[in-house]
Amino acid sequence: MTSSERRFPWILTVLSAALLAVLIGLGVWQVQRMAWKHGLIDQAEAAVAMAPVPASEVLTQPGGEFRRVILDCPGLNAAPYVELQSIHDGDAGVRLISPCRPAGVEAAFLIDRGFVADEISARPPVDPAAAGSVRVTAVVRAAPEPNWMSPPPQNGRFYARDHEAMAQALEVAGPVDSRVLFAETSTNPEWGVLTPAVPPAAFSNNHLGYAITWFGLAAA
Repeated sequence: MTSSERRFPWILTVLSAALLAVLIGLGVWQVQRMAWKHGLIDQAEAAVAMAPVPASEVLTQPGGEFRRVILDCPGLNAAPYVELQSIHDGDAGVRLISPCRPAGVEAAFLIDRGFVADEISARPPVDPAAAGSVRVTAVVRAAPEPNWMSPPPQNGRFYARDHEAMAQALEVAGPVDSRVLFAETSTNPEWGVLTPAVPPAAFSNNHLGYAITWFGLAAA
């Protein structure tokens, strides 16, 4: 047997050890991510289950996602709006998005007033000078980033929840908070085809499957 045949495969061993460490590290990371996601889901469920509180207790500080708040919006039932293309319970339609600056809160917010099916051509009245205040209960949510593949807005209809572009189209003066308020109660009780619709929390927890995959590759 020659010396080359007796030589230990150091390079292959080092590369295999490094790959094993990487695969185990990825598996551990996914286990940690799974625990973090469980905590996030529990936090969201706990926040939604809490009784609604005055908006100033939540909206004057960052965070507060999934909390339920009570707020008064001047003229919200006749406020200007933009439309967001959407689907609710399998039906195509639009969501009406209007601005509101709650009392005791410095920034304005965009309120998702609810869903209107495509077969409904009528819309609530728009009167920027409308007096009176509308009290609604709403859920605080973080505004998602717009999808770059979505078509640009046309004639006041949006195809992605572009928070900044919506605020600009609505000519909102002053600061606009990046959070969205989804109305739980109707802003127009007399107009029954406007359906308040808070989307479910979109949490996918596939980290256990990912962890098993990485650990399985490490074992192999």
